[in-house]
Amino acid sequence: MPEGALPTVLFLCVHNAGRSQMALGWFNHLAEGGAIAGSGGSEPANEVNPVAIAAMTEIGIDIAGEFPKPWTDEMVRAADVVVTMGCGDACPFYPGKRYDDWELEDPAGQGIEAVRLIRDEIGRRVRALLAELIE
Repeated sequence: MPEGALPTVLFLCVHNAGRSQMALGWFNHLAEGGAIAGSGGSEPANEVNPVAIAAMTEIGIDIAGEFPKPWTDEMVRAADVVVTMGCGDACPFYPGKRYDDWELEDPAGQGIEAVRLIRDEIGRRVRALLAELIE
């Protein structure tokens, strides 16, 4: 990473509607401008999961303005760390790039209680990642 450049993280999942959106919300909330993040999906959904939005709203993080989008090669190349969440072979791979695969349950079709657990685990992992990236 060039001197003075902010670390960049890309969160990827299949639909870019739950896990990756919650991770992006946590990251932007916790990074306080000390790092940059984006998110994308291999098969973006039509909207962000409303239960994921509700779970994040409960903790004061608003992701209601987000929308599912596809990842692009440019996004992946620009990232210092690519965090994949359940997209398997559909996720892009570039040699020499740091990849973290977070095995997390998919919040799609789940109730708020289950999504809260997923939200909290994502928050824990984002905090740990930021502790590594921002020293």
